[in-house]
Amino acid sequence: MANDKSPIVEITNLSKSYRRGSQVIPVLQDISFDIAAGEFLALMGPSGSGKSTLLNLIAGIDKADTGTIRVGGIDITTLSETELAEWRGANVGFIFQFYNLMPVLTAYENVELPLLLTSLSRKERREHVEMVLDVVGLSDRMDHNPSQLSGGQQQRVAIARAIVTDSAILVADEPTGDLDRVSAEDILSLMDRLVHEFGKTIIMVTHDPRAAEKAHIIRHLEKGVLTA
Repeated sequence: MANDKSPIVEITNLSKSYRRGSQVIPVLQDISFDIAAGEFLALMGPSGSGKSTLLNLIAGIDKADTGTIRVGGIDITTLSETELAEWRGANVGFIFQFYNLMPVLTAYENVELPLLLTSLSRKERREHVEMVLDVVGLSDRMDHNPSQLSGGQQQRVAIARAIVTDSAILVADEPTGDLDRVSAEDILSLMDRLVHEFGKTIIMVTHDPRAAEKAHIIRHLEKGVLTA
């Protein structure tokens, strides 16, 4: 998949506004661009530029006012909330700034969570979890709780959880924002490896130019408008 440069995401004339009382606040205005399969894309822009909103729209968390988003040939803007939830579970992995791990669960159990919604047997789930924990280099930490792990290790657990269902697309919102420089470099190198070795498509929101340098393509948003 990494060598297939046909679009996996096609965004056309996308606009989104929010209401605050009687006010209508435009967040994204007439956005159009494609993302190739196996691409590592960074979305940059100042706070309030609409980059996280755009990420949420691509991931099917939020809905656009106008325009279309086709992912793998499916126009997700036409899906119902139930259909969107099913689509997200099968197609999108999420990586957050603050990891969003369950503190009472071990690394293994946190990674296993998305698989509990599938028809996989316990043995099959274990195979999947052990495989992705090996990919992120945490096989020896699977029985540790998040509080026993460093920030970088917690983010690796979160990445393992994001890829355990073999989602083609990973969306990452400031994935290095809570990490020191060395840990951030490690996480970015891991994400780059997921693209090159496993054919994942990564869409990353970041304000950090050094993080964005790891991406293949950088898109800039300014006040809801795509400037580059």
